[in-house]
Amino acid sequence: MDKATFEQLYRQMLPGLYRLALSILRHGADAQDAVQQAAVKAYLAAERIRPGGERAYFTRIVVNECRNIQRSRMRQTPVAEVPERPAVGPNDDLRLAVEALPEELRLILLMKYMEGYSEKEIAAALEISVPTVKNRLFKARKALRRELREEVELA
Repeated sequence: MDKATFEQLYRQMLPGLYRLALSILRHGADAQDAVQQAAVKAYLAAERIRPGGERAYFTRIVVNECRNIQRSRMRQTPVAEVPERPAVGPNDDLRLAVEALPEELRLILLMKYMEGYSEKEIAAALEISVPTVKNRLFKARKALRRELREEVELA
């Protein structure tokens, strides 16, 4: 892949990659760092990216970078610096329900419905099987329905 093609593709994918990183890390600066590190690594390996597999390749690198940042954060973040949760607004039930999901379910749900990835693309990006993607999507939707139903009952 040449430099111009790489740059164009990266610019197109940047907003979605950032949202994915933010959904994993939940901190804007860390998400930016993860996406930038992923871009550098992808650029250095641009000639090895298979045509048609760019999206999965970028996503895989971003997810790996997010996990690296999480590991380093666990070793470094003092409890006093953990940010408080933002105030809850009237339309935040769905967002809070999605945030409450375990990462493996939340990430697949966001990739499918927010970023428009196909199940095959998700499987390639996360290095899991398509049936596993479908199973996790099913579990994520079921957990969201349960959580939102409980919210309605409590209101």
